[in-house]
Amino acid sequence: MIVIYSPRCLDYAAPGHPENPERVRSAVALLHKEFHTWIVPGPCTDEDILRVHSSRLLTAVQTGSFADADTPFFSEIFEIAKLSAGAAILASEHAVAGKTTFSLMRPPGHHAERNRIMGFCYFNNIAIAVARLLEQGKVKRAAILDFDCHHGNGTEDIVRGDKRVLFVSLHQSPCYPGTGSVTQGNCVNYPLPPGTGPEQFLAALDQGIQRIRQFRPEILAISAGFDAYKTDPITHMGLEIDTFHDIGQRIADFTSPATAGASALPCFAVLEGGYSRDFARCVDAFLTGWERR
Repeated sequence: MIVIYSPRCLDYAAPGHPENPERVRSAVALLHKEFHTWIVPGPCTDEDILRVHSSRLLTAVQTGSFADADTPFFSEIFEIAKLSAGAAILASEHAVAGKTTFSLMRPPGHHAERNRIMGFCYFNNIAIAVARLLEQGKVKRAAILDFDCHHGNGTEDIVRGDKRVLFVSLHQSPCYPGTGSVTQGNCVNYPLPPGTGPEQFLAALDQGIQRIRQFRPEILAISAGFDAYKTDPITHMGLEIDTFHDIGQRIADFTSPATAGASALPCFAVLEGGYSRDFARCVDAFLTGWERR
């Protein structure tokens, strides 16, 4: 397993904000005990950002000319957000080369819409990485699987109507940001009620994977959120730590050569949410299950 990480992503914080450096710091400390290959990313380019975002949004992150109560401006957030997007790009490139790769970076990205900063997210990391692969011709069809507890409204906003991309999201509903209640074209949503436990969640995941299988993508990109865990402080779902192992295992089974065809389906994941004290253990469980392939 390749883990993309830079300690630079720890260099911003707001007092009392759930998306804080300690969540990633704790995961790094735990995962360093495992036999992973660690790689430091570089920043994405402005051109990478402008494939999925407007120039107005890019300038807003650079200058702080935006207002979102959940998403504060920090003096160096433009550089750090570009580094997080660059890590997603690097993870996608390693995936195309046949390496299972995880970006353990912040800020997250899946709430950032084409023209809007929101939900702790400045640039949409996974959309930036997928758009780059498509434009460069490295893949012709891509699937994005989002199992964060919150709907990936930003990713849906960016890829909606793009026949080259299938977006599949499993999320709590009702919940922030209040989207994702219906399936529309290439955006397939599985809204799940508060309190959803492992069995129901995994059943929905199996349905989502089947939709992805029918789409026949050339790469699978994963928005990996860990806030559906039962003690997460800002959500109300019922997953166990072992459930994240099962999620990883199902993805590994789907992308393995036996299922995907003559060769494994390239796959990479980027970090989204997850704010409980057991966050690091949830991440470790997912990577352990996913690495089986």
